[in-house]
Amino acid sequence: MPNAPAPTVTAATSPARTPVVELVVLDMAGTTVSDDGLVLAAFDTAATAVGLPDTGTERADARRYVLDTMGQSKIEVFRALFGDEDRARAANSAFESAYDARIDTGVQAIAGAVETVTALRDAGIKVVLTTGFSTTTQHRILDTLHWHDLADAYLAPGDAGRGRPFPDLVLTAALRTGVSDMAAVAVVGDTSNDIDSGRRAGASVLVGVLTGAHSEAQLRTAGPTHVLASVADLPALLLP
Repeated sequence: MPNAPAPTVTAATSPARTPVVELVVLDMAGTTVSDDGLVLAAFDTAATAVGLPDTGTERADARRYVLDTMGQSKIEVFRALFGDEDRARAANSAFESAYDARIDTGVQAIAGAVETVTALRDAGIKVVLTTGFSTTTQHRILDTLHWHDLADAYLAPGDAGRGRPFPDLVLTAALRTGVSDMAAVAVVGDTSNDIDSGRRAGASVLVGVLTGAHSEAQLRTAGPTHVLASVADLPALLLP
């Protein structure tokens, strides 16, 4: 008999139901950072640069794949789409250039994100911000938001080995922060890939948020322990 889906959790839900957490691994785009559709716009630029037709089924299918794989390493997404390594790298380079060019005006903190990270760290919980972007793009976002001192550490796929849905980012975050047990780790993100990554790493708290790429139904397919309206509700879940 299949397990019933976990109920949507609000800030009023008792935090006593969650394990003691030492580390929160937080996604960036869609979870703590809003980019107003910049990922898809940058993808369209990249797809055009490597010769994908501007309209038609091939472009529509590629855009759908990008949406479905939100949270994954971008170079891996392009490898899956285009097959040829040179074409994938060219697409990734064009994507990063298009995204980086609009970071200053297209990226902002999601409401409550800074306050959430601050509250968690004030309570003695380590926080690591992770992304599917390259390290260069991640640091451009951190520069724009003045977030270099916000969290305990920052990780991109190049820092860990593989991107989501593999467990590498979460495991690397746990090693960097010295947690006592993977059961003391919470993983928070706006995509099913974030949830899958946390589960594969052994995290006991898997939180989906509804501010990004995937709907609640899509998040539920990955089996989160909780679904929250936004990252702003996280302290009420984790802090006594």
